[in-house]
Amino acid sequence: MTESSHFKTLGFIGLGAMGKPMLTHLANKLPSESRIYVFDVVESAVDEMCGQFPGRVFKASSAKMVAEQVETVISMVPEGAHVRSVYLDPKNGVCSTDISNKLLIDCSTIDTATSLAVKDHIATNFPSASFYDSPVSGGVVGAVKGTIAFFLGCAESDPNVKRLTYLASLMGKQIIPCGGPSLGLAAKLSNNYLSGIIAIACSEAMDMGMRSGLDPRTLAKVYAAGTAQNTICDKFNPVPHVYAESPSTGGYKEGFKVQLMRKDFSLAVDMAKRVGSKNVLGEVGLDTYDGASKDPRCRDLDSRVVYRYLGGDEDWQSKTNGS
Repeated sequence: MTESSHFKTLGFIGLGAMGKPMLTHLANKLPSESRIYVFDVVESAVDEMCGQFPGRVFKASSAKMVAEQVETVISMVPEGAHVRSVYLDPKNGVCSTDISNKLLIDCSTIDTATSLAVKDHIATNFPSASFYDSPVSGGVVGAVKGTIAFFLGCAESDPNVKRLTYLASLMGKQIIPCGGPSLGLAAKLSNNYLSGIIAIACSEAMDMGMRSGLDPRTLAKVYAAGTAQNTICDKFNPVPHVYAESPSTGGYKEGFKVQLMRKDFSLAVDMAKRVGSKNVLGEVGLDTYDGASKDPRCRDLDSRVVYRYLGGDEDWQSKTNGS
């Protein structure tokens, strides 16, 4: 039996900025006989995907209805409260129907305690079902391109790892088993903490260099050539028009919303406290993202808009061109 034959029916819950392109890859790449049932609280998002893939993607009226129709469920929702609702709502949740022997994969970035609570509920009530945390990294750009990374909350020896890897490979490039339940989330939160800190540091470093007279494109080359090289500067540069495909170049309109970075950063700081990790940049970083997420100039924009929040020059090209 090939791995693809496991997925004749698939459910997808959550059609937001990340979920929609992830579903699109599945609809394009799963075997032709596969059927996908989808649900989102925003009904128009469901209708749009069903219209885009007629006879392939089907509308469900609840998470429960999705679970009733399929053998595998993927969820991608914004917060822990949403994950609890998707799985544990007594009337419309996934666990309100018999999910015995089903494979359940939550790609949301949430607190580890909520993920473990959902897993424990499923293990107690449906011992033959399998629930995994599998958060992703790479942003909306990566989701659209199919290059996101998956951090699986399981060991490499897990019996479902081949099925999980096959499914993730249709939507992304790197699939990393992180060791066990909730460890995919622990890896993701530490990743987003580091990513968030780097975005602030990159914004500050670019700003001080530019104020000293350097062209930001030159600065980006310097960082790429030296020990400061990092993905944020290379592919998500906070300064507009340094990298053509970075969200900043499009007015920060596409990408990872600053209030979601604030959420993940807060979860990471909480995790650090819980495990006793000394965290000298945590509160400063959280204050910065908290302020940016409340600033009307920044809210709902990509998190690298922290450059704007910190007073960076977005109109540097006009000065460079002498206009």
